[in-house]
Amino acid sequence: MEINISNAALKWFQEEVELNKGDKVRFYTQIYGSSPIQENFSLAFTVDNDPIDMYINTELEGITFFIEETDLWFFNGHNLHVDYNQQKDEIEFSYTVSSD
Repeated sequence: MEINISNAALKWFQEEVELNKGDKVRFYTQIYGSSPIQENFSLAFTVDNDPIDMYINTELEGITFFIEETDLWFFNGHNLHVDYNQQKDEIEFSYTVSSD
């Protein structure tokens, strides 16, 4: 499994969420909404500088993006891709099948 953050998404996190080097962003599941890989569940994020059980992470410009082991089930063998949608002025998530 991988977490891929586009440069545009990284810039959005730095400007809109005001993240700085050393900050950590956790992607987690919500029990409402919808996603292409899990019906009735969606993905959200929070700034979480005290991870409990970081399963997978990626670091860009000193900012760590991660998923805890308790949320791994949501991805069901998929990689997470985070990009910025300029028209909607928000980040968006997409998923590809992991080769692991």
